[in-house]
Amino acid sequence: MTNSALLVMDVQRGITDRFPDTADYLTRLGTAIDAARAAGVPVIYVVIGFRAGHPEISARNKTFSAIAGAGGFTGSDAGSEIHPDVASLPGDVVVTKKRVSAFAGSDLDTVLRGADAGHLVLTGIATSGVVLSTLRQAADLDFELTVLSDGCLDGDPEVHRVLTEKVFPRQADVITIDEWVKAVGA
Repeated sequence: MTNSALLVMDVQRGITDRFPDTADYLTRLGTAIDAARAAGVPVIYVVIGFRAGHPEISARNKTFSAIAGAGGFTGSDAGSEIHPDVASLPGDVVVTKKRVSAFAGSDLDTVLRGADAGHLVLTGIATSGVVLSTLRQAADLDFELTVLSDGCLDGDPEVHRVLTEKVFPRQADVITIDEWVKAVGA
């Protein structure tokens, strides 16, 4: 899988802290990250981040204007840090985005072309947010896609189920972390 890249998206303290129990999720995600590194698959972290004062956010944007009002996801916000249980290591790339999709307002496409990655393995929070938006855009950009179903987390389990069982399979292979770990280790 030398042309693959594992995307770990929006696993920042300000996001993980919104969920009552992420310990099992972070353990599973750490397993996928470790397997990627062992197999030589690049790990690319995608984070949401803004300048102080949030000049990138319009008051018309319902999702992000609340973040701006709270002063979140800036360099001085501890909530913008990648959760320490799955933190990046030297050699991992961290891409900062400005909207829901990992491609929006970021240099992700440039990083992927530089890595000659044509196959993206998607994980992150939330299934109905960054994972869905990134999957749709990546499919339109002709990337081969795999979604690690238990490497994604959503506040609504039914929405997660519908996306991973009914929507995502139209554009991606949907497998578990254990299945992917076995495949990259083979």
